[in-house]
Amino acid sequence: MAPATLPAGPATADSLARSARTVIATEAAAIRSLEPRIDGDFSAACRTILACEGRVVVTGMGKSGHIGRKIAATLASTGTPAFFVHPGEASHGDLGMIMPQDVVLALSNSGETDEVLFILPVIKRQGIPLIAMTGNPRSSLAQQADAHLDVSVPAEACPLGLAPTASTTAALVMGDALSIALLEARGFTADDFARSHPAGSLGRRLLLHIADIMHRDDGIPRVPPQASLTEALMEMTRKRLGMTAVVDAEQRLLGVFTDGDLRRALDDRNVDLRQASVESLMTRGPKTVTPDKLAVEAAQLMEKHQIHALLVVDADNIVVGALNIHDLLRARVV
Repeated sequence: MAPATLPAGPATADSLARSARTVIATEAAAIRSLEPRIDGDFSAACRTILACEGRVVVTGMGKSGHIGRKIAATLASTGTPAFFVHPGEASHGDLGMIMPQDVVLALSNSGETDEVLFILPVIKRQGIPLIAMTGNPRSSLAQQADAHLDVSVPAEACPLGLAPTASTTAALVMGDALSIALLEARGFTADDFARSHPAGSLGRRLLLHIADIMHRDDGIPRVPPQASLTEALMEMTRKRLGMTAVVDAEQRLLGVFTDGDLRRALDDRNVDLRQASVESLMTRGPKTVTPDKLAVEAAQLMEKHQIHALLVVDADNIVVGALNIHDLLRARVV
């Protein structure tokens, strides 16, 4: 029997938009239908995973496998150790990756996927808890599960009713619901999330400290209070931070001399630039940070006070570092 087909029609802007809106409406309805099914089985699935001393092993074939990979990744990045095992590969050796202390989360819309059902006896024989996510509560997979998450949908978005569309969306959303419920139950924080995403923008914002990016030792621009304007400008030029710290003999901060201070001095007819010391031209009580602060806090301070550089001091007000906006840009904090 030939497969069902739809009559071809003109691909007008209106017809294309109408098709897209129908898909969105169908999938939105599929998601809404999940809410009443967050019941005892969902709670049981969460409790099973929270009690797990190993990892959540996610498995699924075809499109369910693609969704399963994403669910495993979401679980792993939100505090629940998880990984994906292909059911076809599992029966050829990869079952050795599943240990008795693990939990298996199996996805199959029909609940009758041969590759998934084939590995169930081994999983059950080891006493490994099984959570099933299917579109058929009466299926073989659902019946063998310790907890079943019903992701059945009223209809697929595909007009032929063949391509997994609304059903895969529903499974993905249920996986997100499971992941976030577990996240909240574990008290997972933004700092925890950043530790598993150190290369991402969030990781940089939450993990990178000023001590990690500041200029140190000889890289810090600093002059004594009696230094001349020329000496201060030479130090600023050498260190290329657009400012210099003014420090006493113990390296305690007295003030800062910036490009802005230079412009103000040039505009002041009462200042003898050839005789003036940097102490008489510097800004006293400048904004500073400590090295233990997050780099993003330095960025916020610069933005708030419309400055482009900061000195880093310790608890005794001794200058231990310096940074400017370009350091934050290079670190991709801003």
